[in-house]
Amino acid sequence: MFDLLLSPVISVVAAVLAANHSLAGTLGLSPGSAGAWLLGVFLLVVAVRTAMVPLVVHSVRGAHARARALPHVSALRRRYEGTRDLDALRRMREEQRRIHLEHGVSRWSLAPALLQLPLVYALYRVVSDLTAGHAVGALDAALVASASAASVAGLHLTRRLGATLQQGPSAVVLLVGLAVLAAALSFATQHWFTLPLMDLSTQPASLGAVQHLMPWLAAGGVLVAAAYVPVGLLVYWVFNNAWTFGQQALIWRFAPTPGSPAERRRHERGLS
Repeated sequence: MFDLLLSPVISVVAAVLAANHSLAGTLGLSPGSAGAWLLGVFLLVVAVRTAMVPLVVHSVRGAHARARALPHVSALRRRYEGTRDLDALRRMREEQRRIHLEHGVSRWSLAPALLQLPLVYALYRVVSDLTAGHAVGALDAALVASASAASVAGLHLTRRLGATLQQGPSAVVLLVGLAVLAAALSFATQHWFTLPLMDLSTQPASLGAVQHLMPWLAAGGVLVAAAYVPVGLLVYWVFNNAWTFGQQALIWRFAPTPGSPAERRRHERGLS
């Protein structure tokens, strides 16, 4: 059902990847080479993630608005804590709406983040289907066969770890290197740039502990999944995680969430 609803988005993303592969051929790369497909996947990630930039900007602005309103909303809730009077609760909701309005918090402030999900899923689905040997949209059987034949140092884009072990040590080393790089990018992004954008001082200690575990869990998940997914999907994770790393670094550097450790560090550096 989900795939049916997103089939137009998936078709567009597949057409972009097919066009990127064709562009790689015009640049002099052999259409059946791993280089052509790697460039195609890289350009696909760049195209989709660039299209998502306006949504990311809106999400950051929404997070800033909620962070600015949070101290006032928390004080309001403490003032009405324990009350069960319906009139008092109605006044509390009205005051909360006024606070949100004053700080620019919209009831639709989470919509940009949700709108990113179809594009993220479509990007993953297209690369996953291609590297699994399944035709999707403009990526017909001939292009899928081309991707299946592409290899680097004996490492085929559609192979998994089990088949790669039979290709020799160079292929295994390359696969492990891709997995470690994808995991390292995921860990670094969350540890260096995502956690410092969160103000965990107002959260329960248990929630803060879980948040600090997330970089390790995400990196571990990538390493475990690397044993089961096609190599091409690992390549996609490397490109996509590298983009996320750069994007979060820019947000951490230039637009930290109000009240977060990143903002305090920004002030310590003397930046406005």
